[in-house]
Amino acid sequence: MSSYTTATAILEALEDAGVTHMFVNLGSDHPAILEAMSLRQAQGAKPGSLQFITAPNEFVGLSAAQGFYQASGKMQAILVHVDAGTLAMAGAIHNVSRARIPVIMIAGTSPVTEEGELRGTRNEFIHYLQDTIDQRGIVRGYTVLNNEIRTGKNAKQLLLRAAQFSQSDPKGPSYLIASREALEEELTPYSVKASKWKPLAPHALAPESADEIATALLRAKSPVIVTSYSGRNIRAVPELVKLCEATGTAVLEAIPSYMNFPHDHQLYVGNHWSEGLKNGVLDNADVVIVLDCDVPWVKSSFRPPADAAVYHIDCDPLKVNMSLFHLDTELSCQADVYTALKQLNAAVSSQTSGVDAQAVQARIKTISEKHDEYIAGIRAKELTPPAGAAITPHHVLSRLREHLPPDALVMSEGISNYRPICDVMMRSLPGTYFTSGATALGWNGGASIGAKLANPEKVVVNITGDGSFLFSIPSTVHWMARKYDAPFLTVILNNRGWKSPMLSALACHSDGHSSRMKSADDLFVTFDPSCDHAQVAVAAGAGWGCTVKEVAEIDAAIQKGLETVRGGRAAVIDVWLPKFEVGDRVG
Repeated sequence: MSSYTTATAILEALEDAGVTHMFVNLGSDHPAILEAMSLRQAQGAKPGSLQFITAPNEFVGLSAAQGFYQASGKMQAILVHVDAGTLAMAGAIHNVSRARIPVIMIAGTSPVTEEGELRGTRNEFIHYLQDTIDQRGIVRGYTVLNNEIRTGKNAKQLLLRAAQFSQSDPKGPSYLIASREALEEELTPYSVKASKWKPLAPHALAPESADEIATALLRAKSPVIVTSYSGRNIRAVPELVKLCEATGTAVLEAIPSYMNFPHDHQLYVGNHWSEGLKNGVLDNADVVIVLDCDVPWVKSSFRPPADAAVYHIDCDPLKVNMSLFHLDTELSCQADVYTALKQLNAAVSSQTSGVDAQAVQARIKTISEKHDEYIAGIRAKELTPPAGAAITPHHVLSRLREHLPPDALVMSEGISNYRPICDVMMRSLPGTYFTSGATALGWNGGASIGAKLANPEKVVVNITGDGSFLFSIPSTVHWMARKYDAPFLTVILNNRGWKSPMLSALACHSDGHSSRMKSADDLFVTFDPSCDHAQVAVAAGAGWGCTVKEVAEIDAAIQKGLETVRGGRAAVIDVWLPKFEVGDRVG
């Protein structure tokens, strides 16, 4: 029997594609892959060879692959078990699709023979129960490419094609399947030149488009840039700073999923989510640049003035996977944000005769005053509550911020506390703040593992609500964190339930029956009594955990938590905020 099979070729192709970690949840469809993995171990791992990370839950494994990419820019892979494992990735598939995360998802299928015709033929009852009519259909609406490997003779080419699709804008997950028989196929070893399968070159703005947008910024009276994920390419951040300083443009983040612009910069004026900012810069903007952003505003609630000139630059300006999306724009451009920003900076520099330096400085002064007001508002909310008073999210987050190094990675899934987390943590270094960029809750735990595996030298802090913590499958998360030396600190903002569904109901029915419930318990969105989240994590592998119910306990808990993480074990601090009541907005 040959020791070189389709499975061997797939593992080699993953390495050729730059994948360093494959998160695995193995099943009866993977004998050939287990053989190939075992042979590698027997031969001794080569430096830089593919690492295998056991993920007892598929959702956590895919979330880890997402977090790894977000914190490093390096695509990873996951191997799951037939249709069942594909379905178990569940909402994480939504997350990597909506957030445009390149990842290679691989699954086996039920064997395609049943009478011993080929190696890998059906020999277990489950092979009949897992025979699915259209396994690829499970993910078809969420992938940039799905395909089947039917022979090992072109397995490498199909995998490299998937990597090429995943890493070309708009990026996203690819999904490959292969039967047991196909994976077992014996081959003559072969190689493919991976350098010939590069992602598409970055899209640039048409020169006339760059000139038009630069001219609009320079002639504007109140220009604003709105962005959500331009900071996913850390090189774009200084280019955006340069552009805004040269044109006197304010930066407003909309549901930010990355650190897009330094929060301590005088041109940063805050972030909005489902509600606009009171007296915000968008209210009087005359030129708005929407830059890598899926939801710049919510039309039924707030938007820029009707006569504002809007320009949209995005890796996916049409939002091809959304059934309903439109912006009224002067110009909409598909372009790589880093490339586009360099072009805009060059265009602004070339228009020296059109620059009114005094007007630019006047705009900067006005925006700087807005920035100072924004920061002062946050500081006012951070004040220490009186003795015996309830803990506020702003205060506990401010204490956490003071204990963290500037380059700590903050993973945020606080949901009803998204904005306080973004405001108070005040991230100002590129690549130090992340959300899932999507809406399937539970990303936080697996993503923190991935971020730590990608950056073992950095402190990783996971800030989550109690609902999102439960969604994260903490038993799997903390087992993996211990097994693979990926410690991180989790801070749970525990309000004893899902607050956001209540807020959604009240937004639609402000004077409805739900608004008149005596208690949030009556809305079936609370977790009271609360479980001991910290000890759940400790039982699964965290090194230490505690519950904080008093203001005076916060600093010592954070210090102990970070000490535990630096010692090589994960830690969880479950901070009890006031239990939310019907109508509460923040907390």
